[in-house]
Amino acid sequence: MTFDRRQFLQSGAAAVVALLGQGCALSGSASSSVLGFTSVPATLRDAVTVPPGYVAQVLYPWGSPTGVAGAMPAFARDASNSAAEQAVQAGMHHDGMHFFPLGSSGDRGLLVMNHEYTDEQLLHTNGVTQWTAEKVRKSLHAMGVSVIEIERRPEGWRQVLPSPYARRVHGNTAMRIAGPAAGSPRLRTAANPTGDQVFGTFANCAMGVTPWGTYLTCEENFHGYFGGPKEAAARIDAAQQRYGIVPGSQWAEYWRFDERFDITKHPNESNRFGWVVEIDPFDPTAAPVKRTALGRKRQESATCTTTKDGRVAVYMGDDSRFEYIYKFVSREKIRQGTDAASRAANRTLLDDGTLYVARYDEGGRGRWLELAHGKNGIDAAAGFASPADVLVHARLAGDVVGGTKMDRPEWIAVHPQSGEVYVTLTNNSQRGTPGRPPVDAANPRAVNIFGGILRWREDGNDAGATSFDWDHFALAGDPALHDAETRYPSKEADAFGSPDGLHFDSGGLLWIQTDISGQDIGKGAMTALGNNQMLCADVATGRIKRFLVGPNGCEITGCTSTPDRRTLFVNIQHPGERRDDGTGEPSSAWPDGTVPGTVRPRSATVVVQRVDGGFVGT
Repeated sequence: MTFDRRQFLQSGAAAVVALLGQGCALSGSASSSVLGFTSVPATLRDAVTVPPGYVAQVLYPWGSPTGVAGAMPAFARDASNSAAEQAVQAGMHHDGMHFFPLGSSGDRGLLVMNHEYTDEQLLHTNGVTQWTAEKVRKSLHAMGVSVIEIERRPEGWRQVLPSPYARRVHGNTAMRIAGPAAGSPRLRTAANPTGDQVFGTFANCAMGVTPWGTYLTCEENFHGYFGGPKEAAARIDAAQQRYGIVPGSQWAEYWRFDERFDITKHPNESNRFGWVVEIDPFDPTAAPVKRTALGRKRQESATCTTTKDGRVAVYMGDDSRFEYIYKFVSREKIRQGTDAASRAANRTLLDDGTLYVARYDEGGRGRWLELAHGKNGIDAAAGFASPADVLVHARLAGDVVGGTKMDRPEWIAVHPQSGEVYVTLTNNSQRGTPGRPPVDAANPRAVNIFGGILRWREDGNDAGATSFDWDHFALAGDPALHDAETRYPSKEADAFGSPDGLHFDSGGLLWIQTDISGQDIGKGAMTALGNNQMLCADVATGRIKRFLVGPNGCEITGCTSTPDRRTLFVNIQHPGERRDDGTGEPSSAWPDGTVPGTVRPRSATVVVQRVDGGFVGT
């Protein structure tokens, strides 16, 4: 039977009631304590705003030492740190993040986070009017992943310096390529004729955590770093164009100083990016691994859950207009545990399984369509010579089987009790415009500037199922301007736009983070929504309350909590981003100053706690 909105809410309520009965959440109190904080008003303040009774502390801003013993250079405020120094410092533009406890108390742990992209004007002392090989190296080192050790002290959470776990993974880190596409002709290059090793991960956005305790980082907008002479664009094949890899359209001039980024000379190098990368945060000597069985796309999210028979399922989005939502289900079962032996036992689990793309049908039903060579029209006649081709060109395989073209699918979160799956669809201003796909059941708004949140429940509540029920949890926006097109699950919902980050804590609270573009913040249809924000939703009742508002120009992304739910970690990305005034000057001085233009704004993690030590969000 198809679930409607009321049935979804009732199922969520039942999950919360069951949880309360077990005494596992909400301090054992009645459900009325959920979202007990005072909602924060929308604001354009250049600061982090949290509710009364809460405090926010800045941790690990861009340029901070990562904590590698003997290599802890301080941040140079004039951006004069070298490429070698940046390789052991916090990268730029913090994104997806997870807290891995060390010990049972929860007072120590590893905080692992992505660094998505670079602002070259801020990264270098004199910007990039003129590129150099050193600037290319520094830029590559400013992306990737950080592993830092932190501990809770009487004065708050502090970084442990140095730490034996401290590690930076970046655009020049050696790593393996594994899974069915490893070694295929599509991944072979002159530097790596076996197609099984690669230098670097970059454009890292969103993330996932495996049941065995490893971190999954997602390579999203990798295409912008590959380039070449503009006149060579006509020679680029359709598959590369499908991924946006076209000479002359690159964002950075890496290709002029690092030949592997010149797609006219090394066309296969870009095929080695766009993957989910697995990192063992507890072993700084372990090589990261690109897991090709999960398919190549502009990865956004790699959210893991467990099937009823004990296998791992990984939900993934492809964050571009009219792209797809995917699921991977492993062939083998998980070896339970998160110790070193369990991580070793599961080291190849993500290399063998089935990849699917989602189709959302009318009437609230959907199906997972298998992406396998020789099935559903995916064969040599359609341009797929081998199983590896299907994975390298997962987008094209999704086209063949008829997946639903979505409005920029980004983060995916699974309710820890009910198993419902939620995905943010950030926006799509091209939906329904001439020559572009029309509206459909799952994407019902033309020129969709506000986005929304869609959810589904797998048949039998089993992540291994191939069909599901779905509906819209929220169609975001300002009801005062677009009442007919805006729908929230409750009248008690604060308005928001362009949802992006999404995270369920262990108590079942849904944390929603927004990414309104820099040129739209506080203007036009977005005027009433203020700066980008983080909201907290009680999916059992549909209530949504604004919990945090970030500084000017930032995106709020990345959220994780300690096991006791008394600390929430939130990332503030690219404060000061401004593209619309032509000056190039940042619009924020956060977190080191109060007057824009006087200091370089820095992405950073914010640690949020209740003053009374209670559960965050209650």
